Amino acid sequence: MSLDKGTKEEITKKFQLHEKDTGSADVQIAILTERIAELTEHLKLSPKDHGARLALLKLVGQRRKLLDYLNSTDTKRYQTLINRLGLRK
Repeated sequence: MSLDKGTKEEITKKFQLHEKDTGSADVQIAILTERIAELTEHLKLSPKDHGARLALLKLVGQRRKLLDYLNSTDTKRYQTLINRLGLRK
């Protein structure tokens, strides 16, 4: 259920703040969003997979905490990231 190395590297390059950035909130949120999308697709095919459902809920909560942190520290970056990821309408 985890992302492969190539996908993570692509996401990291797209959302990193500087050349060596691999762990900023932006990158972490983008990776979590991709994992959430994969788990959502998996659950559409396997609705009785309760372990995956719990993992999905955990990932959503983790992403929510990171988004709250980013919003409280740098609102402009938060708004830009939400628009880039398409999380709000």
